[in-house]
Amino acid sequence: MRTRERGMGVQVAVEPRRFHDGGTLPRDGRPGEPPDPGSDMRIVLERHSEEGVETFALERRLAYRDRHLGELLVPADPDFRTDLTSVPTLFTWLVPKTGAHLPAALLHDALVAGRGDPTSYVSTEGHEVDRVTADRVFRDAMADTGTGVVRRWIVWTAVTVATVFVGRAVPWSRAKHWSYRVAAAVTIATILYLGYSSTSDLLDRSWVGAIDVPWMGDRPFWAEVAGGFSGAVVLPLALSLLWGRLRMAGAIAGVMLAVLLHVTVGLAVIAAGYLALERLARWSAAAAWVLAAAVVGGSLVTFGVVSLG
Repeated sequence: MRTRERGMGVQVAVEPRRFHDGGTLPRDGRPGEPPDPGSDMRIVLERHSEEGVETFALERRLAYRDRHLGELLVPADPDFRTDLTSVPTLFTWLVPKTGAHLPAALLHDALVAGRGDPTSYVSTEGHEVDRVTADRVFRDAMADTGTGVVRRWIVWTAVTVATVFVGRAVPWSRAKHWSYRVAAAVTIATILYLGYSSTSDLLDRSWVGAIDVPWMGDRPFWAEVAGGFSGAVVLPLALSLLWGRLRMAGAIAGVMLAVLLHVTVGLAVIAAGYLALERLARWSAAAAWVLAAAVVGGSLVTFGVVSLG
């Protein structure tokens, strides 16, 4: 079944068969297998743990027939390693490490590589793939694997923001690149500051450095929440105009940051608490049990006082 999506002025026909089996690389004196466009892709992973970091090697190559670049084969080197979908732990509830988007994520990893690693792909038509093009390939490939529209645009935005700040092998002039960086930095700083001020306003507190935000004001709680949400949508959209041709990424990144700011802070606090408990348990099991007993005891006392008066 072929469907179409329209984004950034371009129609993309969703075609799952653009992914196919890429064969294998020569290894240990054994000849490799050539790509087979008639066979479905096969993702075969070998797990590695290097200095406590989990990575995976691809036992079989993936082949993807891009709409503009032709066939891309990954990896080009048997030493290539991937962490699957590169998502911070705090956001795996939104974009998991694996799923329909996994083949596209593996392809993107090979096209861009890490900061100190070489890329690991072969273009059968001899194309050089810069990072911006790799991000576009990633988005199209996610569509071809059946990844949901919202998720693939969120993921594309995340890798685009990374490209803006990391930005090796980008097709932009130095001035243009820095204009994107400034736009992204201004957007992030403004949203964080306004989010801080809005929270101060919502809680009716005068936090240091906070300002009164007119879209909330001295109103009933539900009205302030509604005003805060509207500001979290409207203001990032206005700031996205600073991003020029990347305004779609700016709009999505800004709205996501503003809307999920408090959720992210809450998850960060929970994650930090969990890591602290893990370290305490490794350092001293007795201390961990004492802390657990104190928490349970304090909870029992508080529950009794609050419930029984």
